[in-house]
Amino acid sequence: MPIIMRASNYSIENIYKLIHGETGMVTLRPDIDIYQQGVVGDDFHELIEKYQKEFEVDMDSYLWYFHSDEEGINFPGAIFSKPPYDRVKRIPVTPQLLLKFANSGVWELKYPDHEPLKKRYDLLINTLSGIAFFVILAIILLYNLWI
Repeated sequence: MPIIMRASNYSIENIYKLIHGETGMVTLRPDIDIYQQGVVGDDFHELIEKYQKEFEVDMDSYLWYFHSDEEGINFPGAIFSKPPYDRVKRIPVTPQLLLKFANSGVWELKYPDHEPLKKRYDLLINTLSGIAFFVILAIILLYNLWI
């Protein structure tokens, strides 16, 4: 399906209003790095989702791991296999960048060449570790009940 480009007349104030409403950030400048202001993990992803809907931006080419991390602690998986956001250099998301793509209607950021992960071994390790923990805990509890 071809992408239809549209020209909109959003202003930086429209972007500021969204950011403030979603994050509570008060000090905003066109070049401020939203992630560096503490909008990380789920908060960052929710802001981007709201941005996409409110400004109707085609985000098909958006690669989240260049801009933010994930919520929570990635342990022990990250010890053995780096998550995608630790394998690339982070690219700041600024109000100015959001305004540019809001007015074009398409997220048109040229990302550096990189090898996308085919599997998230860090998450697999976390899942298996969690299962092993609960199995061991259940065995200990059952053993103590039978003694």
